[in-house]
Formats: sequence, structure tokens, C-alpha cells
Amino acid sequence: MKTKISSIKMTTLLWAGLISFFSYQMFQIISPYTSWEWNVDFLITKQDIIHLDYYRIAFYSHISTSLIVLLSGAFLFSDFILKNYSKLHRYAGRTYVFLLLLIAAPSGMVMAFHANGDWLTKLSFLILTPLWWWFTWKGFRTALQKDFKAHRVWMIRSYALTLSAISLRVYQMILGTFFFMEPEVQYLLVSWGSWVGNLVVVEFYFSMKKLKSNRFVSWRNLEI
Repeated sequence: MKTKISSIKMTTLLWAGLISFFSYQMFQIISPYTSWEWNVDFLITKQDIIHLDYYRIAFYSHISTSLIVLLSGAFLFSDFILKNYSKLHRYAGRTYVFLLLLIAAPSGMVMAFHANGDWLTKLSFLILTPLWWWFTWKGFRTALQKDFKAHRVWMIRSYALTLSAISLRVYQMILGTFFFMEPEVQYLLVSWGSWVGNLVVVEFYFSMKKLKSNRFVSWRNLEI
């Protein structure tokens, strides 16, 4: 019993540490833009379109919701919160879903059409954004249908794509530090790897979990 409690505490602490790291990274990403200047960081590469009202609305809508989406989504996967603070789970879930479906994903789609790089890089974000919206919508619908097993699966997929904003910067840092390549090639690689890599990890996790479950069922049948 003590071992189980200790394991739960360790898992909770590890998740809290990861979310703190992700949140700090997201804050670092969006904080330069709170000055509302048009010539900072990423916006330096957008001087040809930053004068467009619809692009600025999309950009600032996207970054203003990103940290909230990241943090609210983090509460969805804690069994401790789900069992002991179910209302917090529901409120966090609604915040995550509605901000993502109504603001973060639609604004991200506008930005995807103006993504840096060639058409292959743009294609990455044009695939990522609808998938992000669709996974979240499926998670929301399965919750309404009280299919909580499917709900968890879809929301894990959704959050994996939410974390692509972080993994993109991590991959950029790794490639920029340890490999020499043209900036266009680097951005092409990280644009695809940032979300495809996350989904591969998630689907591998689901496959291993299913395999483990099937082995357990087979072993029980053998005992019977």
C-alpha cells in the first residue's frame, strides 16, 4: 500500500515538474510579444504581412490563449484531480476545449497559411491545425456521450499536439546546437517533427498499453 502511494506521489511530482517546465517555456515564448511591438522575435520574419489586421488579430489571439490552453490541459490527466476534485477537472476541460476550438485552433489556421518556409513547411501546419481541432472536438463529443475511455484517448492526442509548440522550440535548440544546416531545412524538419514525433510517442504508448492489456487477459484465460 505504501509503495502504491509513493508511486502516485512520484508520478504527481514528475507531472507537476514537467508542466512547470512546459509552462515556463511557453511563458518565455510569448512574453516578448506583450510589448505589442511589431519587430520582436518571430514577428521580425513577418514584416511583409504584420500590417494586415486579420493576421495581427490571429497572432495575438493565438499567443494570448496558448499558456491558458497548456495549463488547463495539464489538469485533465491527473487521476488524483479527477477522483478528488472532479469539478476542477470539468472546469479545466471546458476551458481547454472552448479556448482551443473557438480561438487557438482557428487563429492557428490563419497563421498556418502564412507560415515561414516553403510549401512543405506550410503543409505541416495546415495538417497539424485541423488535426488539433478534430482531436479536441472528438474528446469533447465522447465526454458528452459519457464514453470516458475514448474521451481520454482523444484528449491525450489533443494535448500531444498542444505540446508541439514546446517540442518545436526544443528541436530547434537541439538542431541549432549540435548540427549545422540551412535555416530553411532546419525549420522544415522541426515543423514536421514537433507534432508527428509527439503523435508517434502517444500512439506507441497506446499500442503498448493495449498489448499489455491483451497479455493480461490471455494469462487470466489460461489460468481459468
